[in-house]
Amino acid sequence: MPALICGSIAYDTIMVFDDSFRNHILPEQIHILNVCFLAPQLRREFGGCAANIAYNLKLLGEEPIPMATVGRDFEAYREWLRSLGIRRDHVRVLDDLFTAQVYITTDLDDNQITVIHPGAMEHSHRNRVEDAPEATIGILSPDGREGMVQHAAQFAEASVPFMFDPGQQLPLFSGTELRHLVEQATWVSANDYEWELLKDRTGWDIDDVVRRVDALIVTRGAEGSTIHTGNERIDIPSVQPQQVTDPTGCGDAYRAGLLYGLLNGFDWLTTGRAASLMGAIKIECHGTQNHRFTLDAFEQRFQDSFGCPLA
Repeated sequence: MPALICGSIAYDTIMVFDDSFRNHILPEQIHILNVCFLAPQLRREFGGCAANIAYNLKLLGEEPIPMATVGRDFEAYREWLRSLGIRRDHVRVLDDLFTAQVYITTDLDDNQITVIHPGAMEHSHRNRVEDAPEATIGILSPDGREGMVQHAAQFAEASVPFMFDPGQQLPLFSGTELRHLVEQATWVSANDYEWELLKDRTGWDIDDVVRRVDALIVTRGAEGSTIHTGNERIDIPSVQPQQVTDPTGCGDAYRAGLLYGLLNGFDWLTTGRAASLMGAIKIECHGTQNHRFTLDAFEQRFQDSFGCPLA
């Protein structure tokens, strides 16, 4: 069944500074900061939440439909998605803008300096949910602010169940706006920091949210995740990765695991476990779209991790 993935598509430029930022920044001179970091290591990756979620969902054998706005530099990304068999018919190209760009520099202490150019992403409201009537489920992931507002309303109007996962865009919304977005959603997902911010902005606790949605999912990184429904709390352990290489994109892999469970009618325990396993697989590889597996291998690893079959 098709899943509509509303969110960003971006190029990620990742650099490594072979020292510590603190050795090159004078705290007492921060008001006249002027520094240059030599970064001999550089990778350019395909990224953005919509494409990352779609990539992971495709690995799981599902049919993702990414919906996003991109710029005139999209051609290389288009070919990548084509090679993966991921649909591009709801990716709108705006020739007068660049695709969203994320520049990340990491030092040897794992501190990061990130600069984001939103580019075409800020025009995501030019896409409409009703243009993909075949979608049976959706997710509203980080995107342009106006696009997120409009797509939530369009999902609700079309009676398409969707997951609200605002991620790093959550601070853009007021408490009133967040309450309305939650009330339109079927499920809400956030990491522990985002959940605390959502609570603070809305004035709602867990019970307030689960009275309005079918489930609230809160992730806590290596400590696992918790799924709250109207009548139970389900604690999901993290899966031990074979190696910890790069956490970037783990949240998107987890989101794809949640959608996979929902599309296949799994119970919440199985769905959460599948999502947890997806996060572990992603963290073992650099970049957000470089890990690979077959569905048979995924099912075997699920069995090995949890001592029971996937379904």
